Amino acid sequence: MDELAHTVERELIVDDRGTTRTEALMNAVRSKIANRALGSGDRLPSVRRFAEVMGVSPSTVVEAYDRLEAEGVIRARRGSGFYVTGAGLPPVALADMGSPRERNVDPFWVSRQSLDADPSVLKPGCGWLPADWMPNAALRRGLRALGRVDDTILADYGSTRGSLALRRVLLGRLADEGITASADQIMLTASGSQAIDLICRLLLRPGDTVLVDDPCYFNFQALLRAHQTRIVGVPFTPTGPDTAAFEQALDENPRLYITNAALHNPTGGTISPQTAHRVLSAAAARGLAIVEDDIFADFEPSLSPRLAILDGLDRVIRIGSFSKTLSASVRCGYIAARADWIEGLVDLQVATNFGGPSPVATELIAGVLAGGSYRKHMDEVRQRLTRARKDAMARLTPLGIVPWIMPRGGFYLWCRLPDGHDSAVIARRCMEENVVLAPGNVFSVSQSAASFLRFNVAQLGDKRVFGVLRDAMKSDAAAKRPSRSRTDAG
Repeated sequence: MDELAHTVERELIVDDRGTTRTEALMNAVRSKIANRALGSGDRLPSVRRFAEVMGVSPSTVVEAYDRLEAEGVIRARRGSGFYVTGAGLPPVALADMGSPRERNVDPFWVSRQSLDADPSVLKPGCGWLPADWMPNAALRRGLRALGRVDDTILADYGSTRGSLALRRVLLGRLADEGITASADQIMLTASGSQAIDLICRLLLRPGDTVLVDDPCYFNFQALLRAHQTRIVGVPFTPTGPDTAAFEQALDENPRLYITNAALHNPTGGTISPQTAHRVLSAAAARGLAIVEDDIFADFEPSLSPRLAILDGLDRVIRIGSFSKTLSASVRCGYIAARADWIEGLVDLQVATNFGGPSPVATELIAGVLAGGSYRKHMDEVRQRLTRARKDAMARLTPLGIVPWIMPRGGFYLWCRLPDGHDSAVIARRCMEENVVLAPGNVFSVSQSAASFLRFNVAQLGDKRVFGVLRDAMKSDAAAKRPSRSRTDAG
């Protein structure tokens, strides 16, 4: 709302070209849609609220909204308000976005800054472990072993469900959790992101409503907007989604709910047994499908409640990948679900990828997982992360930055900034000093996390981060402080 208001204020000021107030309002809404600040399914401010903030009459806002609706840009829902249709959403034009550092701080911002960063850039806002934390020796042994495999693995397409050897490894891991599944209930994908993309293609249509946690992993939002769905956020608590809000959100007739049940991204929270039971009961009553992204499972010190375990892969779809624990360079994900859903997903994977993931990648991953060193590697990683979390808190606390909770595992800390600081502003200032941070609102559907930052404790080893962060906060505080001349005049 504030960003839209600021855009409109700029439009109203530049009014000497004959632009009417109605046209200025329309241009501002179009601009927000074009730069992805408003996406398909997003709700616009109410007529009364928008009129109050902008100092225009409600009739001006009504006229602007009516004209945008006539153009197909937005649509009215009786008793609910106006929503972006997505019909006028242009394709992403990279050439028109300016430099990556100047673009809006949106769900793409952190990804682009982190993925494209020069090796000298510090990345405490990224979502992966440092390269020297990964099982590189095991990967090198696996790569050498690939020189002896059958020619078909080196040359052929992947099968439609992916490597049987790796699927068997995954079946064993599911069995250890208490999930009984068969080989036809698992398919491998090119990545965890592709797994969600395929599920969206199977279960969703443009305009469908999808529930996500608020806050949630920012790429969930980016992917759902690419599918032109309507996103509804459910407040997330330290023990899972707020169950009362979840049950109320079911009145929106959602088709899907996407969540991290364990070591939630970004908060680090873990669902409780009571919350899991209430969520599953409410979802079952409405026929709601759930996607449980379990990508951080191996970072837990012990197994916590899982929706897929309680549900038995009936309405819950389990997805995961190996990018966080083995290698983001050798990408592979998986989907575990009902056999009939897997059948539909296999066809979609053939249509979009012509088969499963690379046999070279799946052979390498299966070899490392079955090689005996993986469990020891993850034990060591969990110990290192425990030390890194303590060290991070020892350095963040003097800056007034406090964690929302102390997670039981993983590498994320969801932290609140001192009062008065906007994490997007801090992130921009730190980016000027080659430090990539993850500001709170890129994770928040409701845009209610401006005072939060997500830190990757494994990427905080370079102490320069804390100096840059301290200076950015001081600079931000100084910029907000009234000047002496204005104080004297007042």
